[in-house]
This record gives sequence, structure tokens and C-alpha cells, in this order.
Amino acid sequence: MSKQIKTYALHNYLSIPQVSLLPEEMRKEIEVVGRVLPFKTNNYVVEELIDWDNVETDPIFTLNFPRKEMLEKRHYSTMEKLLDQNAAKEEIDKKIQQIRLSLNPNPAGQEHNVPYLGEIKLKGIQHKYPETVLFFPSQGQTCHAYCTFCFRWPQFSGMSGLKFAMKETDLLLKYLKIHKEVTDVLLTGGDPMVMNVSTLGSYIRPLLVPEFNHIHSIRIGTKSLAYWPYRFLTDKDSDDIIHLFEEVVVAGKNLSIQAHFNHPRELSTDAVKDAITRIKSTGAQIRTQSPLLRNINDKPELWTEMWRKQVDLGCIPYYMFIARDTGAKHYFEVPLDKCWQIFRRAYRKVSGLCRTVRGPSMSDDAGKIQVLGVQEIKGDKVFVLRFIQGRNPKWVDIPFFAEYNAKATWFDQLKPAFGDEKFFFEESRTKLERTKPFLFE
Repeated sequence: MSKQIKTYALHNYLSIPQVSLLPEEMRKEIEVVGRVLPFKTNNYVVEELIDWDNVETDPIFTLNFPRKEMLEKRHYSTMEKLLDQNAAKEEIDKKIQQIRLSLNPNPAGQEHNVPYLGEIKLKGIQHKYPETVLFFPSQGQTCHAYCTFCFRWPQFSGMSGLKFAMKETDLLLKYLKIHKEVTDVLLTGGDPMVMNVSTLGSYIRPLLVPEFNHIHSIRIGTKSLAYWPYRFLTDKDSDDIIHLFEEVVVAGKNLSIQAHFNHPRELSTDAVKDAITRIKSTGAQIRTQSPLLRNINDKPELWTEMWRKQVDLGCIPYYMFIARDTGAKHYFEVPLDKCWQIFRRAYRKVSGLCRTVRGPSMSDDAGKIQVLGVQEIKGDKVFVLRFIQGRNPKWVDIPFFAEYNAKATWFDQLKPAFGDEKFFFEESRTKLERTKPFLFE
């Protein structure tokens, strides 16, 4: 029997039966924080994933519902006061915008990744690494539910000046014809799997012709397996989605579903297990990734369980990320040292089949920087780091060192070790930022 999605946001969240049983103060907190940070969930999450008997500590509730602590105290107090006073909409909207702009809405210099086609700025494309292009189809810039940690929260907040999106498939194709170094196209968002199959196919099928033989892999970044697995089972075009995936594989392309799972419970339902089986039957891969998040999954046992479950279901553990420095980061952030300790304690308890995962990794402006460990070298305690990906491919896999900082949660809080003034890549990074993101020497 088909299961119909029902979404909940601020305008109708009180219609969720379980929410009516929450304390009044908690409901108020949802309203206050939800005005600033985007809030949306659905009936699958509400009915099959959240433990409503333990919402105070439930990770899935925290992943979906705003909590008071997700705003700084001063911001929460200001918003609460305005709402209690029934302030004018214009005054409230102005304060919301001010707060949002203070939350680093464009982390890791994403604007530097936007390329040009002649004089046309391709606002729906990011090209940070030579071999990979990210494409943001405009119809896919929403999700089945919003994660409270999401680093792309401006996509859903009406901040049009910071939104990455593009309708024009022909501009993407023209760009790819010129840039033969590109081997991978990643459809991202938002979530491309909110699009109907006709729209999704209109972006994917043109890449299957011989003219684009240099495109070896098509990736789809999605949270739908965790938040709406019925997308692949009983939605009216689910069968057509599966046929589209088969078409990509038959055309000789590697199809990789980049699935976001943040907690083992998201892998526990019959619906997600059946959806994974159905996708894999097409010949597509499913690679899994998640940030490490305080209050959600900051225990090594959870990562061990999650990676094992993923491999049991035929998925490939891919990345453990460090929470980006944006939005509610202060609520979710974990010190870099602890991130590394959690990763290694989980990693050493799994077999080699799970050890495809890489991390903990920061998606910094310069590239994906992995924390390899903490060591003492010639009397100095240091972080050992390396690039998994870099704006300049020559940076990749070169170990480098930063002074140990027990409180650091992001790369920009680190200083070069051993008295060095700059990290080895910083001078060339400055040069790259003055040019287009795909021009590397």
C-alpha cells in the first residue's frame, strides 16, 4: 500500500499528535528557533524514527526539531521578546535576517567555487576540485525533512543571494563539454530526490550520450533513504526512478547514491532496508556519510554500529565529516581531538570491509582536510593533518602539522606548528582565490 508523505513546518507542526503532548515551553522553543533556522519534518520521521517517550535526549527528534540551545542565548532572548510583544512582521523579519547573517551562512568559501561560462556566472554549479562538478538543480533545493545541523540551511531560508540553484541544463552541458577534466557530476541540494522522475531524468539522461564519455560517475547526494525511503518503494513514480537508475548503469556510468545517515536508527526500519535493496538491484552503489555531531552521534559505539549495519545492507561507508562552522554549530560541534579519538575507537572495532570510511574530515575553503592524529614531535604536541582533496591537487596526501589546541573545532582555529608563519599551501591558495576555481597548476 502506498504511503503518502505529509510534511510539517511551523505553520502546521501543532497538528502532529505527539507534539500536543510536549511541554508548553518546548513548543515555544520550537516556534522561536524555527523562525531563524529552517524547520521541516514528515510523517515517516514522526511515526517510525522518533522515540517520543524520550524526546529530551532523542537524537532523531534533535535532528528534526529546533531546540532552544541551537540559538545563542542573546539571539534566542531577542526573538522571544519580539514574539511575546507581537512585534510588527517587518521588525521581526529584519532581526531574523541580522541573526542569520551572523551565523556564517556561506561556510568554506563556497562562493569561490562558482565558475563562469564566458561572462555568465553559473550560480547552480560549484567546481572546487578539477575532476568533480557539483550541480544544484533548482527543483531540488528542498528536502523531505530538514536536518537541524545542515550547512546549506540558507538554501531553505529565503536568503536568495546565498542560494545555489540553476534550471538551465544546457549551461551545465556546455560547461562540461569544455572541461574534459571533469569525470564526476554530483547532483546536490537540497535533495535531488525530491524531484519527480521526469525532472531528474532531464538532468541525468543528457550525460549518458557518447559526447560525455569523459563523465564516468554520476552521484546523487540525498537524505531520502533516511527520511523518506518510500521515495524508492511506493511513491507514484518509484518504479520509474528505479528504471532511470538502471538506465544510467546500462549506459556504462557508475551511479553512486551519496546517502546521509547520521544515526543507526535511520537504518533500522523495514522501509529503509527494502529501499536499499531495491536501489542496489539496479547496479548502483550506495556510499554513506555523516558529520560527527554532539548530542547525536558523538560516541564511538554508535559509529561502529552504523558502519557495520551499512556494510550488512551492502552500502559502502565513505566519510565521517566534522560539523561545518555555520548555523547551529555551537550546539553540534566537537573538538578536533575528540573527533579523532571517536573515529579511531570506532575504526579499530570494525573489519576491513567497514574501513573504506575516511575521516574525520573538514571541508575547508582549501579542501578536505583529514585529522590523522595527535602526536608529540621534538617536544611539541601537534595535530597531524593531510588533504584528502585540495583546490590544488598537488596538496593531496602531503602530511602537515598544526599546533595542538584542545578547544579547536575547525581548521581556522589552528596555527602552523614549529613556529612556522603559514601552512605550506597558504601562499598558493591566495593565488588560486584570485582566479577561476578550475584553473590549477
